[in-house]
Amino acid sequence: MQEDFLFLDEKMGPWYDLGNKKEDDPVMKFESVAQAIEMLKNFQQTQYAYNHAISMLYHDASTTAPSDSWEGRGKTMEILTQVTYEQMTKPENAELLSYLEANADQLDAQTRREVEVLRKGYDQIHRIPAEEYVAYSVLLNEAQGVWQKAKTDDNFELFAPVLEKIVDFNRKFAGYYQPDMLPYDALLNEYEEGLTMETLDAFFAQLQETIVPLIAKIREAKQIDNAFLFKTYPAAQQRVFSEYLMDLMGIDKTHCALGETEHPYTMNFNNKDVRITTHYYENNLVSSMFSVVHEGGHALYELGADDCYNYTALTGGVSMGIHESQSRFYENIIGRSEAFVHAVFPKLKELFPEQLKDVDEMMFYRAINRSEPSLIRIEADELTYPLHIMVRYEVEKQLIAGTLAVKDIPAEWNRLYKEYLGVDVPNNAKGCLQDSHWSGGSIGYFPSYAIGSAYGPQMLRKMEEELGDIYKDVAKGDLSRVTAWLREKIHRYASFKKPTELFESVCGRFDAKYFTDYLTEKYSKLYDL
Repeated sequence: MQEDFLFLDEKMGPWYDLGNKKEDDPVMKFESVAQAIEMLKNFQQTQYAYNHAISMLYHDASTTAPSDSWEGRGKTMEILTQVTYEQMTKPENAELLSYLEANADQLDAQTRREVEVLRKGYDQIHRIPAEEYVAYSVLLNEAQGVWQKAKTDDNFELFAPVLEKIVDFNRKFAGYYQPDMLPYDALLNEYEEGLTMETLDAFFAQLQETIVPLIAKIREAKQIDNAFLFKTYPAAQQRVFSEYLMDLMGIDKTHCALGETEHPYTMNFNNKDVRITTHYYENNLVSSMFSVVHEGGHALYELGADDCYNYTALTGGVSMGIHESQSRFYENIIGRSEAFVHAVFPKLKELFPEQLKDVDEMMFYRAINRSEPSLIRIEADELTYPLHIMVRYEVEKQLIAGTLAVKDIPAEWNRLYKEYLGVDVPNNAKGCLQDSHWSGGSIGYFPSYAIGSAYGPQMLRKMEEELGDIYKDVAKGDLSRVTAWLREKIHRYASFKKPTELFESVCGRFDAKYFTDYLTEKYSKLYDL
């Protein structure tokens, strides 16, 4: 129902390598701070152009490219990546950055933040040898196609050798990024600055204290009927409904396109060009429905950024936790509400009159919120969803620590699913191959989904304090006040503020109790506990 968000400036993206000047290289002379700022602007725009091209290749590979076309694309990406690395590691770029840091008092707030972000990236990435930088980019291009085939054929052995290389690269890169951190902590920080295993262990323990007892109570209650969601729903009508949902959310289709992929994601290029994708299953009405709403939440974040951040190091959302807070907010807090169902149900009845002829609004609302431990993360309900993230978190910790071999992932995955969710995994396609993240090198990403989910209810509380009952508008199909509030508080800043600073400026100190209280209230009411 939701998936990946892919930054144009990924963690190894070209924004961040500014140079590896040698001691005997000449020192550049700058006529003025104004001249240096203009040079910084030109540098960032050049890197944006290269990164735009590389990212378009990835998007094409995931959407419309022939399945076995990776070889030629890989050669192009290899050359582009080599060019960007050479461009980025010119000594004069490092000197430019140092000069601006020395004259920080003459810089405006945005330029200081750009320099800060670029410096952080430089300190991390300049240690990566060029051959490793390029090899990793080529590997990820190949990995996407291998993963897709491995999932289709239920063949983990096909993907395993590629994944071993990805894990090895990430272990090495963790040392390059943050040599003073534990390797997995360093990777977590690439997606959510300040996040550590210690923090996550405490966070997940707090969630378990709420989730496990609630799941136990629900098992004893009468289960909600959702069988009608799995009738035959032709993809053609689902596509019409997707377009309707984008309109309802206020997504400008002149700046945001919807495509189809094996694994849904969002990719941003700038605030005038965002791509979202979905996947249609004719025997599952709500899979694509919530993919579109979720990815639409990512898109609204990107589309809502101020123009001044385009083509700079501040392009795009500030972290994956904040990004997932937006997508999960629209997907769950808005999309799974009674008010939203009231707004969209007439359209559903119009498109699927036979399938829903005996279904009313309340039946539909209850069905889309049914809680039951399941195999597939992106189909999971709000209550059990964090347990899926915990499985991936535990597997990743062990992979990076070297205590779990890639070949042993299926057995450990299946064990954890049984322990955490009480679910037997029938095959690897529905098990450890279900997500695309590892094929894209995104190790450390998954915890952002849980953190982002937990941010949402705290944002809702603050939103309702300022706006009153937002669900009256939602029931009328009007999300404009919701989106305007989020745009004002979150979206417009792009990466100008750090994630913790941004969240606390809106909501105060993060407290997971808002999330656990939200889950308890919602599911107690649904199941009359």
